[in-house]
Amino acid sequence: MPSSVKATSELEVDLDLIRRLDKNGPRYTSYPTADRFVEEFNAESYRSWVAKREIGGISRPLSLYVHIPFCNTLCFYCACNKIITKDLSKADDYVRYLIKELSMQAALLGEGQRVEQLHWGGGTPTFLSDDLMRRLMDATRQHFKLVENGEYSIEIDPRKVSDQTVILLSELGFNRISLGVQDFDPLVQRAVNRIQSEEETLQVIRAARANGFKSVSIDLIYGLPKQSLDGFKATLEKVIAANPDRLSIYNYAHMPTIFKPQRRIHEEELPAPQVKLDILSLAVRTLTDAGYVYIGMDHFAKPDDELAVAQRQGRLHRNFQGYSTHSDCDLVALGVSAIGKIGPTYSQNYRELEEYYDALDRDELPIMRGMELDADDLVRRAIIQALMCHFEISKESFNIAYLIDFDRYFATELEELREYEREGLLKLTPEWIGVTPKGRMLIRNICMVFDKYLRTRQEHARYSKVI
Repeated sequence: MPSSVKATSELEVDLDLIRRLDKNGPRYTSYPTADRFVEEFNAESYRSWVAKREIGGISRPLSLYVHIPFCNTLCFYCACNKIITKDLSKADDYVRYLIKELSMQAALLGEGQRVEQLHWGGGTPTFLSDDLMRRLMDATRQHFKLVENGEYSIEIDPRKVSDQTVILLSELGFNRISLGVQDFDPLVQRAVNRIQSEEETLQVIRAARANGFKSVSIDLIYGLPKQSLDGFKATLEKVIAANPDRLSIYNYAHMPTIFKPQRRIHEEELPAPQVKLDILSLAVRTLTDAGYVYIGMDHFAKPDDELAVAQRQGRLHRNFQGYSTHSDCDLVALGVSAIGKIGPTYSQNYRELEEYYDALDRDELPIMRGMELDADDLVRRAIIQALMCHFEISKESFNIAYLIDFDRYFATELEELREYEREGLLKLTPEWIGVTPKGRMLIRNICMVFDKYLRTRQEHARYSKVI
């Protein structure tokens, strides 16, 4: 391992470099990215690949992702696939269809498959009533074997959760909880239509600690309207005092032509580009000074958190939910718009409720589109994974694993990387590619060099800014 990249948690924020090199690009929760999926990959394609899962007697454990799309209120910044409603009866129908999809997936995969990771995302999963959450978890356990000490996480809105709900979540088996905060500044909260007091958030965290949750994660966003350096500093101080195990600091991507709710945000109220960079720099400095380890992209964790440990041990992985420690799992996606991964394939469910319901009424898996990766996709995916998670790659390991001559296969890419090396983002040796502390905030730029789809079709504008 090259000495320049041994300490993966090291980070240097060069605002001038970030300003010059910032551009639009994918977040690489997958490679190829979901916008490359095709409708030719359908439910039948998915079935054929599931049938190949255990060829050779090797049974991979599963990760389950369940998408709950409902929210009570609209947050103007949101780019998630959600349904805004106060009609709680909509959730009854949805859970009934989810349970049918669960049973169909279990019949296809084989009943009693081992599940090591479960995540309920949204939307707001806690939009579901206590009874519906029990029914959904009971159905999950009926069809799948949730292993003891697995990673079972849920995203919640602190404004909609009582202590009793947190107790129920613990009883259902959840042991990780993720809270959206974004910013505690009242001016910012009003500007994005998310009024959430500090006390509401702290009470949920206290309840989670009291009920045995192993990990509490908090999400923040920088670049929101009305944000200021002093205001975000106050938010960071409050968040650090709450002592979460993990923190995510997301860049707000203002793309109102794509995401309609963002049209309610007044562009003149967005922080100036330099202020946005200063907020980012402040956040990084404040969190690292408080002892948090930089994992990558926008994620920080305590040194003893499983993500930080996995990164040090070379086991960190990245999937559609972000960073993960379960790289060996196939991902089964349930619910509207959810994306799964089986072997060398991706699949995505229908985005609209009506189409999702119609497919299940026909006793068909509700798969809208997907993709079967070829050999070139697989090697590029592995490279991007390694860079995103570990900030380095060994060329020799790819030569052995993928039967290629790395320098010859990626001659064009290596030539492009020379420019990043001159900028101080990388260190290139005959054996290694290592990202420097200065290059880690711009890891998406480096990964984009290996993205053949961006190489053949220059479509950067469809993505958010890197920083």
